[in-house]
Amino acid sequence: MTLATLSLADHSTIRLLRACQSDVPEIVRMLADDSIARSRGDNDAEQDAAAYQRAFALIDADPAQLLVIGRTADDQPAATCQLTLIPGLSRVGSTRLQIEAVRVAESQRGSGLGTALINWALDEGRRRGATLAQLTSDGERTDARRFYERLGFVASHVGFKYAL
Repeated sequence: MTLATLSLADHSTIRLLRACQSDVPEIVRMLADDSIARSRGDNDAEQDAAAYQRAFALIDADPAQLLVIGRTADDQPAATCQLTLIPGLSRVGSTRLQIEAVRVAESQRGSGLGTALINWALDEGRRRGATLAQLTSDGERTDARRFYERLGFVASHVGFKYAL
């Protein structure tokens, strides 16, 4: 089922769909299509297929998660992102929208799809009751940082990670 249809400047459209299990290899390829992911070894969808399928099953079963794939008119993968709703007590019991794993296929970069995808994600978060959107981006992704800042995101916090 189509969640939304995004119209791009060149008059093409991208259908946003809730990802299904058969989309996982294409999503993994988009996630792995950059130097940072390759340096982490996130580029062998076939070798790690069972791990990706287990992760997808957990995401798909959780009503607070929405993994989407964007498809072109000829059904090619164009973009993906994962939305997570996080209820909390801070900010007077606000629900946060966490936007993760945003990727636009190389063939679609520069088309306005990234902007359209993020704007859709923000609208979807509002529709689901979120009052704040947040995301993280690797510090080495300087183009991504400029992109998010252009859309109005503010680098207000310092993030930390701890490998478990």
